[in-house]
Amino acid sequence: MFNKLREKLKNWTQGLIKKAAVEEVKEVAKKEKAKKPAKEKKEKAKKIKEIATPLEFNAGMQQYQPDLEKIKEKVKSIEEHKYIEPEKKVFDKEERQISEKILEDIKVEEEEKKGFFKKIFSGINKIKISKEDFEAYSEDLEMILLENNVAIEVSEKIIKQLKESIVGKEFLKKEIEGQIKESLKDIIYKILIEPFDLIEKIKDKKLSEHKPYIILFCGINGTGKTTTIAKIGNLLKEKKLSCVIAAGDTFRAASIEQIKKHGTKLGIEVISHEYGSDPASVGFDAIKYAEKNHIDVVLIDTAGRMHTEKNLMAQIEKITKVCKPDTKLFIGESITGNDIIEQIKTFNNSVKIDGIILAKADIDEKGGTALSVGYTTQKPILYLGTGQGYKDLQKFDKNKFVESLGL
Repeated sequence: MFNKLREKLKNWTQGLIKKAAVEEVKEVAKKEKAKKPAKEKKEKAKKIKEIATPLEFNAGMQQYQPDLEKIKEKVKSIEEHKYIEPEKKVFDKEERQISEKILEDIKVEEEEKKGFFKKIFSGINKIKISKEDFEAYSEDLEMILLENNVAIEVSEKIIKQLKESIVGKEFLKKEIEGQIKESLKDIIYKILIEPFDLIEKIKDKKLSEHKPYIILFCGINGTGKTTTIAKIGNLLKEKKLSCVIAAGDTFRAASIEQIKKHGTKLGIEVISHEYGSDPASVGFDAIKYAEKNHIDVVLIDTAGRMHTEKNLMAQIEKITKVCKPDTKLFIGESITGNDIIEQIKTFNNSVKIDGIILAKADIDEKGGTALSVGYTTQKPILYLGTGQGYKDLQKFDKNKFVESLGL
C-alpha cells in the first residue's frame, strides 16, 4: 500500500549515509591537517628533495623524512653516486643505522595512512539525523501520505511524531533505514485504536442480563451497509448466536425487499413496516420480537443519508433514543479517501458511534482511510469487508494492517 513511501525512506536514508560519510572525511581531514600544518609539510618535502637524488637507498624511501644531518655527511663522503643493488652492497654500521631509521619512518607513515582511513570508515558506523536533514524530506513524506488517502491532520501528526522520534538521535549506518521504518510503523500502530471483540460483548450481555444485544448500523448512501448487516448476521450464526433484522430503511426504494432477500438466504427473520413509516418503530418492534422469542441479537438497518442532511441526521438520533442500541456501528468505504472524515465526524456527533466497519477493503490499495477514521473518531475499526460473499468479513487486526502497508 505504502510502496512509494517505502522507496522515499530508502532514498532518504541512503542520502543520509552518503552525507555522513562526506562530513566524516572532511572532519578527519581537518584533524589531520591540524596535526601537520601545510607549511611544515612543504619544508619537509623541500629538504627531502635536496638530498634524495644522491642517496643509494631504495627509491621508495625518497618520500620520507630521514635523519637529514647524518645523510648529508654521508653523501659528502661518497665519491661516486652510482646505484648499487642492495643485495650487493655492504653496509657499514652507520649506513645500516640510517637505513633502519628510514625503514622505521616508512612504517610509521604507512600506519598513519591506514589510521586515517580507519578513522573515516569507523566514524560513519553511526549517523545522527539533524533537523535540517529531516525537514528536507518531510514535505515529500507528507505528500505521499496524502496520496495514500491519509487525512491532512493525521499526516501532520505522523510527520511530527516521526520527527520527535528520530531527529537528534544516532542510528547505526546499516540499520538506519530499518529503524526509521520501525519508528513510522510504531506511530501508525499507536494511532489505530485497539478493536473490541463484538462477539464477546454479545455473549457477556447474554449471560448477565438475558436481554437481546442491539446493534445499530449507520452510514451514507451506497457504502454496502445492507450487505454488511447480512455478513454480521452470518457471522453470528457461525458463532451460535441467534439474531433478527429490523428493516429500518423505510426510505430507499426496494431496500426492504433487499434485506428480506438476505434474511431468506441466511434463515434470519426480518421485521419490517410499510415504506415511509417511522424507522424507530421498526427497531422497537424488532426488539420486542427478540425479547419474546429469546433471540440474542437485534440488527437495525437504517437508511443511508448524507451527513449534510440535517433532517435525516435528526431522524437517526431519534432511532438511537428509542432503541437504545448497545453498539452503534458506522459503515464506510475504504476507497472513499478524505471524504469519509467529515461523514464520520457528523455521524459521531449525532449518535456517538462505537466502532467502524470499512467495506471494499479488498480493492483499497492505499490504506490511508483506516488511519484517518481511527484517528479522527478515536473509535476502533472492528471489521473489513473483503468481498460480496457473506463470509467476506475480516476481523480487523492492527498488526496485520500495519504489515500490509508494505513499509
